[in-house]
Amino acid sequence: MTILDPTTSTRAGRREWLALAALMIPVLLVSIDSTVLSFALPAISVDLQPSGAQLMWIVDVYSLMLAGLLLAMGSLGDRLGRRRLLLVGAVGFGLASVYAATSVTAEHLILARALQGVFGATLMPSTLSMIRNLFTNEGDRRLAIATWAALFAGGAALGPVVGGWLLEHYTWGAVFLINVPLIIVFVPLALLLLRESRDPDPGPLDLLSIVLSLGVMGPAVFAIKRGATAGVDRLTIATAVLAVVCALAFTRRQQVRARPMLDLALLRNPMFTGAIGANMLSLMGLAGFLYFAAQLLQLDLGLGPLASALVLLPGTVVSMVVGFVAVRLVVRVPVRVLVPLSLLLTASGYAIVALSGHPRVGVIMVAFVAMGVGIGIAETLTNDLILANAPAAKAGTASAISETAYEVGAVLGTAVIGSVLTATYASRLQLPAQLDGVDPAHFETLGATLDYAAGLETVVGEQLSAAARSAFDAGVQHASATAIVVVLLAALLTWRAFRTSSGRTEAESGPGWERTSDPTGGPDEPEHR
Repeated sequence: MTILDPTTSTRAGRREWLALAALMIPVLLVSIDSTVLSFALPAISVDLQPSGAQLMWIVDVYSLMLAGLLLAMGSLGDRLGRRRLLLVGAVGFGLASVYAATSVTAEHLILARALQGVFGATLMPSTLSMIRNLFTNEGDRRLAIATWAALFAGGAALGPVVGGWLLEHYTWGAVFLINVPLIIVFVPLALLLLRESRDPDPGPLDLLSIVLSLGVMGPAVFAIKRGATAGVDRLTIATAVLAVVCALAFTRRQQVRARPMLDLALLRNPMFTGAIGANMLSLMGLAGFLYFAAQLLQLDLGLGPLASALVLLPGTVVSMVVGFVAVRLVVRVPVRVLVPLSLLLTASGYAIVALSGHPRVGVIMVAFVAMGVGIGIAETLTNDLILANAPAAKAGTASAISETAYEVGAVLGTAVIGSVLTATYASRLQLPAQLDGVDPAHFETLGATLDYAAGLETVVGEQLSAAARSAFDAGVQHASATAIVVVLLAALLTWRAFRTSSGRTEAESGPGWERTSDPTGGPDEPEHR
């Protein structure tokens, strides 16, 4: 490995920082769109009258397409040009958003959401990989990645706030139309500020590997989601088996090809895989927390959608600020300490909830602030490690792997932690004797149970509501305990991966080191307008 002298890395100028500002627009597009839909679902249900399965697909098809295509789009960006793919994706995302906003049937909305997922998959890897090539100086790159992570987290948190405000003033289509003015601003800025970059020697386009990567991620995410909601049935098993078969075939193909779409050497680097694992599990913790916090605040504590989103806003702001603090902190404290520590802080947020008994608004706010500190550190440093431990020419592929970890972490958070919550709630719910023989479907969730209780006579309704809230509190405690175990295990594994790494981290070896011994690790094709 060659260690480059820090003085050889060029500090970013005004053009690079303006280019970063432009790149934040598509980051906001994708992150806001991942959460803005949640509060629009009741209005969509009334207007389009979708079936239960169609409503699930309206929500899930976006993440399924996004997760399935990230790796393929990252590889395409390395080959065809990252700016080109970014522009195509932005325009396509805007058109798909207009289609979604004007959909008159559930089928049209599902197709529009699928198209949003397709074009969204072109945006995120392109933004992160272009940061890798815009900022060659270590300190500048870390600051740029902190900005990227802060805007991604901030956009996801702003989604419910923006959605709640829009739905109070406009129809549900407005949650999609907010994308259009951002894209109108972004396209000319991208043409003016962003220079094209690509892998100078990418090899031929491997369509079979792209198909196999789709066959891995799409069915895998579907199997996780279906297993958590419908249980382990034949369809769940079939899609899981398909994902495993495609994964084996994909891995084998990458091993035998001279120029693979995914360089498996990246995954043999313990710094790279450790960062991917920490990245995924920190998002798993965040998604799991948001899953039960939204229900707790609205259904149990009686807050409205906008007020519930505002309770979580301080944690989001802290996460964004701490990401920038981590850029300075890593100069003094090694990442092998900071990243496991960030996971411990995430676990502490769950511990606050688990030990509180019946969490109140203040408890949820404080817990999410603690998690925000951990997630802000983890997301900034793990994304920096992922990019720093990949050749510049493969920045698109490395970014796609990072984004896939995001999506899988979010799915696992809802599936695993949500499943524990649901199972505990079902086992702990004690129905009043007067309700013996009533269809159990009325009591599967806290929302359904409270809605049924509202239609009963006062005494029985109050008994059922109290029993439901007590069972849900037990579910939150068990879900939090599960999350603590997962995050603590992640902290231990990350510590071991970083400690036993044969290579040194940038924080340990000084600024500006780059891995240059890899034959694919030469500089990108010279950037040009």
